[in-house]
Amino acid sequence: MKKLIITSALVLSVVAPAFAHHSPAAFEPQKTITLTGTVKEFRWQNPHSWIEVMVPNDKGQEVLWAFELTSPTYLVRAGWKSNTLKPGDKVTISGRPLKSGEPGSAIFTSVMLADGRTLGERPARLGGPAEK
Repeated sequence: MKKLIITSALVLSVVAPAFAHHSPAAFEPQKTITLTGTVKEFRWQNPHSWIEVMVPNDKGQEVLWAFELTSPTYLVRAGWKSNTLKPGDKVTISGRPLKSGEPGSAIFTSVMLADGRTLGERPARLGGPAEK
């Protein structure tokens, strides 16, 4: 029994930080924002890809928004390539914003490209947006 408790404790000490790292607690689970702007950078990397978009605010000033996506492994299955987005591309992007209401960071939900295609993180049959 003592061996089982020690083994369980060790497993939890490794698994708990992984769940904490991926916690969406800071983001609004029921709210989605949609912004139109210009891609500054698309980082195709593990464990999460990122899209940085410059979006004009109410005063016309450019605000940098960073959208966190899933890993390239899932993005490929949803129709993405490492060059799907390039700096200067015009996009309409949606995501879950911070609960604090501060601009600048969101969890990605979908993006509409300049050619009208919409991409999500998962293939349409797995709950992602259907590509138009």
